[in-house]
Amino acid sequence: MTSLFTSLRLRDLEIPNRVWLPPMCQYHAFDADGTPEDWHMVHYGARAAGGFGLIIAESTGVVPEGRISPLCTGLWNDRQEEAWARIVRFAHSQGSKIGIQLNHAGRKASTVPARPGQKPVNDTDTIPVGHGGWVAIAPSAIANDGLAVPREMTAAEIEAIPGQFAASAERAVRAGFDTIEIHGAHGYLLHQFLTPLANHRTDEWGGSFENRTRLILQVVDAVRKVIPEGMPMIVRLSATDWIEGAWDLEQTISLAGLLREEGADLIDVTTGGAAKATIPVGPGYQVRFAAEIRRRAGIPTAAVGMITDPEQAEQILDDSLADAVLIGRAALRDAAWPLRAAHELGIDREKIPYPGSYWRARF
Repeated sequence: MTSLFTSLRLRDLEIPNRVWLPPMCQYHAFDADGTPEDWHMVHYGARAAGGFGLIIAESTGVVPEGRISPLCTGLWNDRQEEAWARIVRFAHSQGSKIGIQLNHAGRKASTVPARPGQKPVNDTDTIPVGHGGWVAIAPSAIANDGLAVPREMTAAEIEAIPGQFAASAERAVRAGFDTIEIHGAHGYLLHQFLTPLANHRTDEWGGSFENRTRLILQVVDAVRKVIPEGMPMIVRLSATDWIEGAWDLEQTISLAGLLREEGADLIDVTTGGAAKATIPVGPGYQVRFAAEIRRRAGIPTAAVGMITDPEQAEQILDDSLADAVLIGRAALRDAAWPLRAAHELGIDREKIPYPGSYWRARF
């Protein structure tokens, strides 16, 4: 058996392999505000049948105004919960585990969906009130590149955020999800509090490292308190903003240790998203950050970012650079990436978990 296809245990959850699907926005909640639909069933169902050990469903708003776009999914009402539960049941029927990424987009909310044919209605990519959008909120009234200036949050609004995440987490538990990922990366609200690029506050929520990390730690604590003891929690962090003087690896390592103490079980390591930056994109360009956080913070990590080849993914695990790999865009092109990877890494064809209906199509 290869490293890629050994199981990984997080708390009481046994994940059958280490090939995971990262959260990727589908911008396809057309049926009703924030409710996943048949597209999501087919999208996630195909990857479950394709052999992914863990599927992490896309960025899902904890409140309506927390969605990235009006076509993004949510988890704040019964209809959404029931729709997600149907998807979870199917994923489980195929032997996959499934989690959901909970998010508040902050100043990057109410944006034009990243789909062909979607166009701005003004000089920014923010959808304005009256055109299906809403006023975005943020730690400070500082605009993200290409977006409208958000409204600075009041202290009461900030204090409400942990409870909003916890309420969605309770719904995720009822829907049957195996794990929850808190989105603290890519320039969304929790990352906005972390980075000086977006957080210019002078109160208890800004300035020092302790103040800037206060909200994400409170969110993780609130979620940990409402989910079962045996359910693992993942936190996604941008290890660096790729900008001098902003959020960086050293701060991420310090935060990862604090998150571990608050009950986080794995860090999903990515980078960037808070502002335009020069990023040296290339195969496996973010893996070194996952390795450093794993080694120095003493917490398992998952690596993501242009990991496309089975041997490349296998080597990351063999070299102890991460505990799992996330296959993103390559998985959009090939829903059965894990099955193909198992074949290319030499696993006996009789042991590769093809769905029964596809048995005749074994490599």
